[in-house]
Amino acid sequence: MQPRPTTLTERVTQQLRAEIADGTFPVGARLPTGKQLCERFGVSAAVIREATEHLRSQGMIESRQGLGSTVRSRVSDNGFRLAGGTDAADLAAIFELRIDLESAAAGMAARHRTDDDVMRMAALLDELAAHLDDPERGVESDIQFHVAVATATHNPYYLQLLQYMNLQLHHAVQTARVNSSQHPGLPRQVHGEHMAIFHAIRSRDAYLARQQAGQHLRNAAHRLGLKLRAA
Repeated sequence: MQPRPTTLTERVTQQLRAEIADGTFPVGARLPTGKQLCERFGVSAAVIREATEHLRSQGMIESRQGLGSTVRSRVSDNGFRLAGGTDAADLAAIFELRIDLESAAAGMAARHRTDDDVMRMAALLDELAAHLDDPERGVESDIQFHVAVATATHNPYYLQLLQYMNLQLHHAVQTARVNSSQHPGLPRQVHGEHMAIFHAIRSRDAYLARQQAGQHLRNAAHRLGLKLRAA
């Protein structure tokens, strides 16, 4: 059997991991920007995003919006880790986890959100509305909307857990958006589901926010043909 060739993401991940381990990027140092890493390795932004998400899931770096990625450990965290599988069973399991996690987060966000949180979510929804028919450009705004909901809980562990799931979240969102783009009218319907979550959070209706978030994710799983187990 021929060995599986190394992917671009794996190559970049291995190189960055080695440079963190040997102190090229010491603990506390910031990694180069995504644009700089793209130029250095000659790869796309998607490859760099996936590589840094691997390092983040291993506990080697942490990322904060506006501050980039900072090295937090020279070695990988060998504790609990979500598998990065991409088959239907793995994707269904991720959606099951997201339904409970993000429904609870939406309910808490409705109770504790600030005006700044509302403005952030509204801005992200505007970005999504501008790219309804462009699944690639809308992926990051879609993910960041879900992150903004977690941020609005003002419980840092909701946000940290969602960020820990970043690699799986990115795959789930990208798969869902590509699927939606292939069905006329569906991207607008999905956007309406996001808007319903937003309106409930803005109105401080915790029950409705929880219901809308759960329904949105169940709908997304259904649109992908995934079989979710009953809660």
